[in-house]
Amino acid sequence: MGKLELLSPAGDMERLEMAVLYGADSVYLAGTSFGMRSFAGNFSAEELPKAVKYAHDHGVKVHVTVNTMPRNDEVVSLPEHLEHLDAAGVDALILADLGAFTMAGKYAPHCVRHVSTQQSIANYECAQSWFDLGAKRVVLARELSLDEIRTIREKTSKELEIETFGHGAMCVSYSGRCLLSNYMTGRDSNRGACAQPCRYQYALMEEKRPGEYFPVFEDEGGTYIMNSRDMCMIDHIGDLMDAGVDCIKVEGRAKSAYYAAIVTGAYRHVIDDVAAGRQVDPVWRDEVDHVSHRVYSTGFYFGEPGQYTDNSRYIRQWQICAIVESCDENGLATCSLRNKFTKGDQLEAVGPDKRPFTFTVGEMRDEKGNDLEEPRTPQMVFTLQLPEQVPAKSILRRAVDLSAK
Repeated sequence: MGKLELLSPAGDMERLEMAVLYGADSVYLAGTSFGMRSFAGNFSAEELPKAVKYAHDHGVKVHVTVNTMPRNDEVVSLPEHLEHLDAAGVDALILADLGAFTMAGKYAPHCVRHVSTQQSIANYECAQSWFDLGAKRVVLARELSLDEIRTIREKTSKELEIETFGHGAMCVSYSGRCLLSNYMTGRDSNRGACAQPCRYQYALMEEKRPGEYFPVFEDEGGTYIMNSRDMCMIDHIGDLMDAGVDCIKVEGRAKSAYYAAIVTGAYRHVIDDVAAGRQVDPVWRDEVDHVSHRVYSTGFYFGEPGQYTDNSRYIRQWQICAIVESCDENGLATCSLRNKFTKGDQLEAVGPDKRPFTFTVGEMRDEKGNDLEEPRTPQMVFTLQLPEQVPAKSILRRAVDLSAK
């Protein structure tokens, strides 16, 4: 049983920095083409080498997604893209299309090849076949149980690495192979542009009564055919290790830098505690409830998850107030504002390798040294006295229920 690699999302440079500083072993991101998250921000040709250098300077590997299914008119530009990734020093490519996988071996020879969950690898023969073709790692289908994963581990070459999703949103379609978004909006999920229509709130409208919406009832709980919970395996890290998983992946390249930081930090501490045989500090389990999420489940790891018939709206009970840019040994912090708060408010601080703590907002000053009662301008820089020193990129947040009603 080896220690899990923690792979975190990096939708842009800010999110990459947060994932790296809060403890990721590796990050996954995309260029501006051939990635499955067109709206994540992503990295331009000029930004990518800087992102790779930043991660490598902190001992973190970079995996780049090239996991769309390219059409004929797109394949012609793929060699140049792969050569650019190779030259930038990318560690691994996440691939789904067999042609792209083969081309990556030719045009990006310094990058190891990982097979995306888009390939829906669900048995050991398929996993072994990809290894025989040159894959270093396979990202298994999200629909597998721990027992099925254990069997794949036992029946494939020990050199083949196994990666599974461990936290984040679950697509209601089989391993993300969905045409619903394309059909309804013209935005193809298989080409990185999913509009997530499975998250819409649907109702019934009778053609002769336009504008009148009626609920669609299947039983007293309603109809919830696309009511997907979020995955959370933070309580089962030992089970994943025991099944032979090499890497746990956090979903969320389109989510916020706050999400990348908090979820990465939580899993980092739990993985380290489990690997060292220590009792897990419950504060880190509590941290994954501090980000926007749907009700959690363990997906298919312990069998069919069953239908969820309660409200599937996001739970948002915490708001980020500021980012600490620097802090001296006396706790005087220079901060950048994200959302308004006021002197006397109760806030929490949490940072890279820093256990969260609560404090009351005291003295604040603007850049000119003037007293502040309430910083208001987004991104404004101000100083705040904290009760203790915290690392740079620590987060100040407050409890406030922003959940959809």
